Amino acid sequence: RIIDFTLSNCLNSGLRKVAVLIQYKSHSLDRHIRTGWNVMNAELGEYIASIPPQQRISEEWYQGTADAVYQNLFLLDTEQPDYVLILAGDHIYKMNYMEMFHWLIAKGADAVVGAIDIPIEEAHRFGVIHVDEDFRITDFVEKPTHPPSIPNDPTRAFGSMGIYLFRTNILREQLIADAQEGGNHDFGRNIIPRMIRDRPVFAYKFVDANKKDVKYWRDIGTLDAYWEANMDLVAVDPLFNLYDQQWPIRTYQGQFPPAKFVFSQDYQGGRMGVALDSIVCGGCIISGGRVQNSVLSPNVRVQDHADVRESIVMENVVIGAHTRVRRAIIDKDVIIPPNSEIGYNREADAQRFTVTESGLVVIAKGTKLHASLDSSG
Repeated sequence: RIIDFTLSNCLNSGLRKVAVLIQYKSHSLDRHIRTGWNVMNAELGEYIASIPPQQRISEEWYQGTADAVYQNLFLLDTEQPDYVLILAGDHIYKMNYMEMFHWLIAKGADAVVGAIDIPIEEAHRFGVIHVDEDFRITDFVEKPTHPPSIPNDPTRAFGSMGIYLFRTNILREQLIADAQEGGNHDFGRNIIPRMIRDRPVFAYKFVDANKKDVKYWRDIGTLDAYWEANMDLVAVDPLFNLYDQQWPIRTYQGQFPPAKFVFSQDYQGGRMGVALDSIVCGGCIISGGRVQNSVLSPNVRVQDHADVRESIVMENVVIGAHTRVRRAIIDKDVIIPPNSEIGYNREADAQRFTVTESGLVVIAKGTKLHASLDSSG
């Protein structure tokens, strides 16, 4: 799950008290955290806990990122930490948060915002941070038409990573003030822009623990972004390294048998179970089919002469014989009948499924498809 990347960063950074603020349709996420992240020592006061809306302050759902923390101020009153780190659960990156903490101390800051340097022509898609030569934030603008550049480098800008580190007393004060005002109750749109007027707020330049030439940080806010991030994992030299033993990425691993590839003895007739440049999880059986540049979740079946390319296939999916799938996200428990074609005819796909602007086909969980689902419609 996407949240595993943020939680792995917390664990690898030495953070031992983590609250995950969840909202609607949270049962699956809550179960994942309880079963996959039960790694802390409760006797030492350590925990990773999912916290649904407590409605102690308001009967409303969370109205924004800042409001979510405001409605859970009782956690800060209970734990009484000196510092609070605010993170997003839908970003993929590797980062040692303790280095950001040391930066806050060194600068004497009330708050620090994680920042990644990006080409200035891409900055219009981000919340952009303007800093002075000491990295103190002087302006914070959401998706500007004319973004400010990094000092002494007109080709680059600082984009906000949605990572905020606060001194607890300052955070509490700012959240209470924000709750009394209108607006989006958002850290990037409200809290930080108000603080930089008279508070020492600094940017922390992202140091990537991914150990690649290009820094890796992805905001998985759209289906296309989610698909692209998965495709980043399957290259021969992947942009994001899942196999770094020094910075492990944890998740919940079910008790499934190893993946199996069968019918290789019939290769002369074209019937060979094979997966190339792909990630295949336990419980999968590639039974005379071909998988390429794809990610297969546990217990997927790919049957005779099926061809799956550039796709993400979730748990318990069956892809029937002689079926072709290209550039698709197929959610759990979908059964695709034999001789189907998905991703080869946009008009036909759009009549049955969700198709993004880029042409990515998305099939919802548990969808039951009819036989002879081919590109002719």
